[in-house]
Amino acid sequence: MHPVQIFELIFALLAAILLLHWAAERLRLPPAVALLVGGGALAFIPGLPIFELDPELALVLFLPPLLMASAYSTALTLFRRHIIGILSLAIGAVIFTTLVVGLVLHLLVPALPWAACFALGAIVSPPDAVSARAVLQRVHLPRRLTTLLEGESLINDATGLVLFRFAVVATLTSAFDAWQASFSFAILSFGGIAVGCAIGALCLLLIHKLRDSTLIVITTTMMCWAAYLAGEAVQVSGVISTVTFGLVYSWFQHGVISAQVRNRELELWTLIIFVFEAMVFVLIGFSLRGVLDRVGGIDVVVATMTVPVLGVVAAVIVARFAWVYGSNLIIALLKKIGLSKEEPLEPRAAGVLSWAGMRGVVTLAVALTLPQHMPGRDLMLVIAFAVILVTVLVQGTSLGFIIKLAKLEDRDPPPRLNRLGAERAIAQAQFAAVEANAYGPDGTLIHPMLLERYSRRAKQGGEQQERTQDMADGINAHFDLVVTAIAAGRAELIRLHRAGDISNESLHSLERDLDLQELTAASARII
Repeated sequence: MHPVQIFELIFALLAAILLLHWAAERLRLPPAVALLVGGGALAFIPGLPIFELDPELALVLFLPPLLMASAYSTALTLFRRHIIGILSLAIGAVIFTTLVVGLVLHLLVPALPWAACFALGAIVSPPDAVSARAVLQRVHLPRRLTTLLEGESLINDATGLVLFRFAVVATLTSAFDAWQASFSFAILSFGGIAVGCAIGALCLLLIHKLRDSTLIVITTTMMCWAAYLAGEAVQVSGVISTVTFGLVYSWFQHGVISAQVRNRELELWTLIIFVFEAMVFVLIGFSLRGVLDRVGGIDVVVATMTVPVLGVVAAVIVARFAWVYGSNLIIALLKKIGLSKEEPLEPRAAGVLSWAGMRGVVTLAVALTLPQHMPGRDLMLVIAFAVILVTVLVQGTSLGFIIKLAKLEDRDPPPRLNRLGAERAIAQAQFAAVEANAYGPDGTLIHPMLLERYSRRAKQGGEQQERTQDMADGINAHFDLVVTAIAAGRAELIRLHRAGDISNESLHSLERDLDLQELTAASARII
């Protein structure tokens, strides 16, 4: 395609995204469903050029920022608390699904080599971070389920990619070493963690060196791609590297960037995630035409591939149910005999977790990287696309209804403080900072209005106060002290979060309030 045609196509896709989002809101559909169906319909418009989704470009362009956004919004305290369950899904469920899909496909297509069957299993086994994020944003789940689904989608791509690479090599060379595969997975995982931590440290160092807020925002935005590319460059997991960087940056950013930078970052990332998530689903649908052209059209698919396609789709869904309920039963047995303190999920919660297994861009992109001479390549492409369609269209559409029907209860222990309690702690910390600086060297009270204001806030426990515009008549010292009080409140907020006393939601909500207060004070000081 000519570069101008590419630009025109991108412009048309952005316009289609806006229209499809509007249609999804009017029809009360998940936007991912409307975008996927709309992209598929657009691909068959007469005269529209065939669009080939480059798999390597898709992974490196879309995956890092979307993984970064998911890692940034992940509650690290809950992530650590439920790490066993997350690893069970991200590693155990992926391996189990790969084996089940491989067995089913070989039974349905005996001519296909075992390794090729397992390669397809590795392609379709990991639920997608993009799909999970798109669906979870519009449903309300108990914190444990949300943490399990988010944590699983952050890590499982690395498991699937490692299994896929070894399955492809085994198919083409007829050689496979399980110990070598396990060792390689450990190297890729721990290497990815190390690279992610290094990129996180570098990012924090650059933030300290930079003064211009625009440069800081651009630098922190670029770092998600830097983490992914650095991980791939040293031949470790770029996925885990990006996720680790996102978790590191999320943990430390509260104390190293200003309110102005944080708000500009939030606005930029809101735009990036909206466009990238929407573009991913449209491009998946847009790729349908190319997949069908490769295999000879829809008639060939229906005539020769219906049985294996349906068999694998069913295997993917059933395998997840089997793993979730099976592992949940083991947890219950271990707890009963006193070998574990982990609480099993209630059956309804396990059902919701089993149903929330949407596949997306990673499955399609990895399928498109299959070597041209790979046995059964056309069949594998069709099956991968079918799995994406069924899981997004069926599971994604019905998940909200199933959650509502299940009437789940949040059984995780609640944070020690709710929002009101956190506001009270912040107000007391701010009052202490103002009181310590409200008097001059000779003991004269020089900030009586501020002292009275923050004293009243501390006593009333977080009651909202209207900002007054005539507090110090433009005296900079007044607003310097306001900023000092806000910094004390932010320090207390971070302490409460890191002690596990407040939820991740309370952290971000209250931090935004403090940021807005700081921006208001800074603006008033300039005036």
